[in-house]
Amino acid sequence: MREVTDRLIEALLLTMKHEGPRVIADPDNYEARANIMWAGMMAHNNSCGVGRSQDWNSHNIEHELSALYDCAHGAGLAVTMPAVFKYVMNHNVMRFAQVAVRVWGCNMDFEHPEVTALEGINAFAAFLKSIGMPGNFAELGAKEEDIPQLVETLCCGDGRNGSISGFVTLDKEDCTKIYKMMV
Repeated sequence: MREVTDRLIEALLLTMKHEGPRVIADPDNYEARANIMWAGMMAHNNSCGVGRSQDWNSHNIEHELSALYDCAHGAGLAVTMPAVFKYVMNHNVMRFAQVAVRVWGCNMDFEHPEVTALEGINAFAAFLKSIGMPGNFAELGAKEEDIPQLVETLCCGDGRNGSISGFVTLDKEDCTKIYKMMV
């Protein structure tokens, strides 16, 4: 089941990689917009979570940015996701290397898969930048001095006990490091 789910996720990423620039170039391109909407629906209808535990840590980390700075969720995710991916990639480096090869066209370094994984994460961040998404705190209007407040609300709000759980459980120290990676 994991192979089908992995391939579905990769297909959705490839769709976004193809259609994103087309929509930016021509916002009235109905076919490109329809494909993006269909990909979004597939990504959010739980099909991508079949056979695995899902991870929403990047979303939880981003929600604090949206709440404090009133930035769009997608813009915040463009900054948050590459930082979270870099921080947790060694938890399952081959999963990140697989996406790097299959989606971003990176060459697999079998002796050092973390090099391939990082190259893929950087390609993802570069793609987001190429379609006009922000890449760091400053571009979101976020401030480094607000990191302690972001972390406290994230890890201790909503009944949380000092951490958030997902692909990797992240405590206050982890979340602080991730936010600092975005500065």
